[in-house]
Amino acid sequence: MRRSTQGWSHPGAARGGPAARHAGRAAGVAMMFGSGLSNQTGAATGALAFPVIGPAGVVAVRQWVAGLVLLAVGRPRLRSFTWRQWWPVLCLAAVFATMNLSLYTAIDRIGLGLAVTLEFLGPLAVALAASRRLADLLCALVAGAAVVLLTRPQPSTDYTGIALGLLAAVCWASYIVLNRLVGVRLPGTEGSAAAAGVSAVLYIPVGITVLAHHPPTASALGYAATAGILSSAVPLLADLLALRRVPARFFGIFMSVNPVLAALVGLVVLDQTLQAIDWLAITVIVAANTVSILAAGSRPTAPPAGRGTALPVAVADSTVVAGSTVVAGSTVAHGRQTGPMPRCDAC
Repeated sequence: MRRSTQGWSHPGAARGGPAARHAGRAAGVAMMFGSGLSNQTGAATGALAFPVIGPAGVVAVRQWVAGLVLLAVGRPRLRSFTWRQWWPVLCLAAVFATMNLSLYTAIDRIGLGLAVTLEFLGPLAVALAASRRLADLLCALVAGAAVVLLTRPQPSTDYTGIALGLLAAVCWASYIVLNRLVGVRLPGTEGSAAAAGVSAVLYIPVGITVLAHHPPTASALGYAATAGILSSAVPLLADLLALRRVPARFFGIFMSVNPVLAALVGLVVLDQTLQAIDWLAITVIVAANTVSILAAGSRPTAPPAGRGTALPVAVADSTVVAGSTVVAGSTVAHGRQTGPMPRCDAC
């Protein structure tokens, strides 16, 4: 299979010509849409269990399901890990644990659409912080103004919910930085799988305590487990397959629709309505991220750095997001691919 730092290649593209490439891209778009819809539907399904076991109970069950799935997929060789490999894995596990709890609690307080939009500021901030371009500065200012609209003071404003959404954004940004480091020090998905497993273990006492004080019903456990599958296993597989069929930059742009999907799913599944000004703010944040990715994609790819440096690059059959939001990607360290970096929502 041809690998390129600029374009993309599908296993059947060279053999099938333009028709095969078009079909492959169409399939990739369908997979990306299915991934985003599955992820947000999973979050909304988990929210249905909040009245019985609360956000902490739902997150505990979700972490257990996600840990089992990722451990089965990644198969980390834990006994061979050195401390240099373990400490970023443990930090990543702490981020997993905090991120999902803060997000689900924010969903419970301010709704799915607003919570996911605030969380989405994390990867956008990472991308903009590393840039010195005027376009990115303008995108940051526009996104900041949109956040002010979302969090505008009102008598009914839930500042705790907003703070939890922003905490989830900080965790997502930390996830990106830590996952890059884990990708350099551990092969394949071993690091992410190990972190998900450790996070699942951390939630054992939390889950037992919560479920003991709030006895779950069969439907509540089913909702929470479904959230783990729809928001973890399905997006992980769909994203890996999609990125073999579409350009990495296009993937990054398409991922920007997740706040919109969250707002729509929240409206349909949870009957959570938003005001017109909230829809406007969500649209502005999505647009700012899209513009930033498009501007980044026009820059030439930097040459590989020296030994010990990991660079995000667009390769043909790897999970990568070039330019701005590294919501899913792979790194190349010492001239070798270290494997896919799953989205935070997959963990």
